[in-house]
Amino acid sequence: MAIIEVLVPQLSESISEATLLTWKKQPGQAVEVDEILIEVETDKVVLEVPAPSAGVLTEIVKADGSTVTSGEVLARIDSAAQASAAPAAAAPVAEAAPAAAAAPVSASAAGVASPAAAKILAEKGVDPSSVDGSGRGGRVTKADAQGAKAGGAAAKPAAPVAPPTLSLDGRPEQRVPMSRLRARVAERLLQSQQENAILTTFNEVNMKAIMDLRNAYKDKFEKEHGVKLGFTSFFVKAAVAALKKYPIVNASVDGKDIIYHGYFDIGIAVGSPRGLVVPILRNADQLSIADIEKQIADFGARARDGKLTLEELTGGTFSISNGGVFGSMLSTPIINPPQSAILGIHATKERPVVENGQIVIRPMNYLAMSYDHRIIDGREAVLALVAMKEALEDPQRLLLDL
Repeated sequence: MAIIEVLVPQLSESISEATLLTWKKQPGQAVEVDEILIEVETDKVVLEVPAPSAGVLTEIVKADGSTVTSGEVLARIDSAAQASAAPAAAAPVAEAAPAAAAAPVSASAAGVASPAAAKILAEKGVDPSSVDGSGRGGRVTKADAQGAKAGGAAAKPAAPVAPPTLSLDGRPEQRVPMSRLRARVAERLLQSQQENAILTTFNEVNMKAIMDLRNAYKDKFEKEHGVKLGFTSFFVKAAVAALKKYPIVNASVDGKDIIYHGYFDIGIAVGSPRGLVVPILRNADQLSIADIEKQIADFGARARDGKLTLEELTGGTFSISNGGVFGSMLSTPIINPPQSAILGIHATKERPVVENGQIVIRPMNYLAMSYDHRIIDGREAVLALVAMKEALEDPQRLLLDL
């Protein structure tokens, strides 16, 4: 017998603990080296735990939903054993999940979903009791939830921000635990509002020049670079141009010190099934429009799959949040600490505006920049937003660094 321990991956210094999702193997089953055994959810990303060796899973030490820390033993594999004809059924794990992470009713009851499965079913609008669970004691696993369909038809599209779909008969309620990411986002936003003197300044930008430029070159751009030409890359370039002119907007507070950053790491707020994440465009001033579009597309795809790394979600000197993709017309974004400012962009709509004494119809977008008034005065905030507006209305300036 050669026992190999399966350990919790090393978490970053800023993450003290994580939550186990659903085991993909049960005791007695054969595993291959690097086969994914379970996923570990932190407040930033979901980490996959691969099998360190081929063999047979002999023991699960930590159950679904357990809270774990770096280096803890999750399971044991006998690298010299052969899988039995049938996996061990309902083998008790060495350590039960803590009560706080448990489902509202007994985890051994049929039709009860694991935390990860419950979240998926809530997004689909599927009642857990209607799903045949393949886990121990009939527990509904993440895989069961992913294959479940609402009402026997095709599953509803995921709606991460929508509440669970419940029958309107009577007065039903459904309790769904927050994911670690959702809880952490709530904590950070509340911290931001409590610790920062947040003020928001607004302006509007005429998007005609950028829309004309995009319409003229979008097909050639996609053919040349293999990615669609969107609008966010222009906002990133305009933000960087403004931050260069007004470095205080790119700074952060550390106690009673102001830290001026000589680089431009721009956070791009991205929605995911687990909640809002903000991956970072490193050295955005050195990236081309194509580079930015490729990274944003990659961030979006991997955010949906929970594949972003901790490094990609750490740091940042300024952020951009685009509520316009969901139809938002105006908002006051909350600063992502320890940053001191964030740009909110919104839906572009045709509106009547006055040009040279004449009323004309133009595609207009409202910009909102929230900033920490402790270190950024209104003058710098307003001028920085005006600089972004001017760069967007005359995009050639971005190419000439004006």
